[in-house]
Amino acid sequence: MPCEGTRLRFPSCPTARTPFPLVPCAVVPSRRRLPRVGARMTLAAGCCQAESGPRCGGLRQRRPRRPAGEPSRPSPPPRAWAPLEAPVGVWAPLAFVTLLSFASRFYRLSEPPHVCWDETHFGKMGSYYINRTFFFDVHPPLGKMLIGLAGYLSGYNGTFPFQKPGDRYEHHNYIGMRGFCAFLGSCLVPFAYLTVLELSKSLSAALLAASILIFDTGCITLSQYILLDPILMFFLMGAVLSMVKYNSCADRPFSASWWFWLSLTGVNLAGAIGVKFVGLFVVLLVGLNTVYDLWELLGDLSLSLVTLGKHLLARVFCLILLPLVLYTAQFAVHFAVLSKSGPGDGFFSSAFQSRLIGNNLHNVSVPEHLAYGSVITMKNLRMAGGYLHSHWHLYPEGVGARQQQVTAYLHKDLNNLWVIKKHDSNTDHLDPSCSVEFVRHGDVIRLEHKETSRNLHSHQHEAPMTRKHFQVTGYGINGTGDANDFWRIEMVGRKAGKRIKVLRSQIRLTHLATGCILGSSGKTLPKWGWEQVEVTCTPYVKETPNALWNVEDHINPKLPNISLDVLKPSFPEILLESHMVMIRGNSGLKPKENEVTSKPWHWPINYQGLRFSGVNETDYRVYLLGNPVVWWLNLVTIGLYLLMATCAIVAMKRGVQLTAEFKELSEVLLHSGGKIMLGWLLHYLPFFMMGRVLYFHHYFPAMLFSSMLTGITWDTLLKFCAGRLSCSMGRRVYTYGTLALMLLIVYSFYLFHPLSYGMVGPMASDPNSPMTGLRWLESWEF
Repeated sequence: MPCEGTRLRFPSCPTARTPFPLVPCAVVPSRRRLPRVGARMTLAAGCCQAESGPRCGGLRQRRPRRPAGEPSRPSPPPRAWAPLEAPVGVWAPLAFVTLLSFASRFYRLSEPPHVCWDETHFGKMGSYYINRTFFFDVHPPLGKMLIGLAGYLSGYNGTFPFQKPGDRYEHHNYIGMRGFCAFLGSCLVPFAYLTVLELSKSLSAALLAASILIFDTGCITLSQYILLDPILMFFLMGAVLSMVKYNSCADRPFSASWWFWLSLTGVNLAGAIGVKFVGLFVVLLVGLNTVYDLWELLGDLSLSLVTLGKHLLARVFCLILLPLVLYTAQFAVHFAVLSKSGPGDGFFSSAFQSRLIGNNLHNVSVPEHLAYGSVITMKNLRMAGGYLHSHWHLYPEGVGARQQQVTAYLHKDLNNLWVIKKHDSNTDHLDPSCSVEFVRHGDVIRLEHKETSRNLHSHQHEAPMTRKHFQVTGYGINGTGDANDFWRIEMVGRKAGKRIKVLRSQIRLTHLATGCILGSSGKTLPKWGWEQVEVTCTPYVKETPNALWNVEDHINPKLPNISLDVLKPSFPEILLESHMVMIRGNSGLKPKENEVTSKPWHWPINYQGLRFSGVNETDYRVYLLGNPVVWWLNLVTIGLYLLMATCAIVAMKRGVQLTAEFKELSEVLLHSGGKIMLGWLLHYLPFFMMGRVLYFHHYFPAMLFSSMLTGITWDTLLKFCAGRLSCSMGRRVYTYGTLALMLLIVYSFYLFHPLSYGMVGPMASDPNSPMTGLRWLESWEF
């Protein structure tokens, strides 16, 4: 059986050294870890050496002394690469690829000097943090907070409006925010290099993966602008690298380095989720890795149950509790900084808005409990649901009954005011002679519109916009109507007889005659409805925010006022509410007019890009599109990896006698490549199940994994091929194969680099354009 060695030995050339490093090639037990990068690989008994000589009992024999007068043997030829364990062999290439990464991301960073694509959103949100103005976004706050902090530290004052793409920055300092994103985007290359190096123990594989990311036009473009994507991918790759590093410390559990990498994994997980919810995919990857790790430990009979318990608790603390604490702390900072009323108020409940300085509910005093005779406004709890509203205008002919319109209106208005009365009495409860009577859960009430004196009414006419829902109108004269004006008021999660609180109680109004529930459909009425939001009575009983309301304004001179500070929600309540609003907003995202969207199957084939800047020939155009050679190489590699992995598994299962070197390569392919392949699947397949609008840039986290997989797979394939050839031929195949791949990547970047760094002049569809021959697909719009 071939013996173990640190360099691959070709069968026909026992003295040859190949230019690529290889892990010790003995058959390893399942818990054995590959040696750390940077550590010296000690030669085990029976280890192969470059020089020839007999072996005895698994130990290398002492080399016989050279007789006097015998000519000295020539020294072995120098290796093409320094050994992996030599510091210069690892860190010099790392410094080189890091330098190239920063140079490619910071080149022409100031161009174009105007707002590009989603900078209009995330740059504006950075300004909101600087001005402490509350806003709403469908993503968690960490990415925007870091952008705002970068702008603040670089001298940006938060006054640029970021109204639309194409607006020039003029004298405003935007380079700090772009530079921050470019810095984090540049770090992806060394992270990928170190991750692949740790997994494969191959310098060539690490360099190939790093080259792919350095020279990918899509990664460069996405890193040069004020966006969340480079921040998300920074934490994502940081989590993967930390996970791989703490796995490599498995032979030294509870050491300082083990704790450091385990804790850093948790920190990066909190960062990834704190930027976008898709960070949950890397959480799932780390979780599966941890479960596998613990399962392996459980099978190690040399470990006591106490030690197993320590391993479990360490992972619970570092990978669950620590990320949760850090994630929660991000929202605590978010709420503390954004203390002023702003454009995001209307997406949240009235109780939430009462926290914000400048909001009309801030520091206001109102009666706490609802009573008959009170004048109130009711706000729908769906996102941007609006206030229950009516006006003198009637529904037009052919739209249900020709009665007074009832709508939801997003702004404060006198037509939002309603008087709450008993269903069977028209008594003025504000009369001093009448005692105060509180409204309780389960009461049957009547709501009279204060401005028009018509009652809130419903019947079995169809709603104007939503089929199978009932129309809601204003009916009656001076409060006198019919039985279709009666509603049962109920609080969510409360028992009969409980009083109804202003702001805090979530209430539902059930129509007594038909059993339908008052709600806002969210649909905009035509011009006859003043483009306000439709209100309907739905016969489908569901616990949705559309059918829930809360009392916001409350006027009753017979009741004592209390400060709304008493009714302000606690931190856990606003944390929960903000997540509910973000989730609803995310699932409800729809494409804007003329916006380019895509489908998940488009992404790996680089089917269509995104315009970041410019449309016409005279514009400075930037187009987000992956380097086609890189992306199609990645796509081919996924199929190649599956084929190679299948062959390796079948060969091992069938008991095929493989050399120790080939067994070790199979271990790298299946275990190391398998982790990266799993990461790609977890970051790509879930998008097929998403109902929200999707864009091309959503694929880039998955692209990071496919690029690392390309480095590992092609390096392993070339080693397999080299091992089947003679010594000199195998070395040439491996060396020239690796160089050919790198040169192909560099040359393709030379061809397509204008996509990232800007184009001016004729479009690619024009025969006079220098990009004409590069428009390989009709769907590319540069």
